[in-house]
Amino acid sequence: MSKARSSPTPGPRNRSRTAPEPPPAKVQPLLRAALEARHRARAPWSRFRVGAAVLTRSGRIFTGANVESASFGLTCCAERVALFKTLTECNESIVAVAVVARLPGGPTPCGACRQLLAEYASTAWVFLADSRSPRRYRAFPVRALLPEAFLRF
Repeated sequence: MSKARSSPTPGPRNRSRTAPEPPPAKVQPLLRAALEARHRARAPWSRFRVGAAVLTRSGRIFTGANVESASFGLTCCAERVALFKTLTECNESIVAVAVVARLPGGPTPCGACRQLLAEYASTAWVFLADSRSPRRYRAFPVRALLPEAFLRF
């Protein structure tokens, strides 16, 4: 397994700690769920299909796929679809998020997805994989993806 690691540095606004990284036995089913979700993507313009899966503390998994719009600003990433489903259907903390697409090393979340993950899953881990080799993944704490996140106003 190929993993990239970063040590989280809590910013002045968010001092909660990152949870321990889930073991591979929990990561692989999450990656498989993201891979399955990828098949439900609606990407008629880019053909770039992305699947995501969110794991909650009790072990529930919620999935999402990207949905494109002809008005590109209305497009929604797979990570946000899965996150929004989790937040509206469940009241549990988020442990991990998996994101899968056909891209070497896997896709990284965009800035909007990173911001929402920082707000709603700040102690979670993110696992990224290429859909052609989902057993190889990179792992990052959410905090490493968006240090100094905007969390108060």
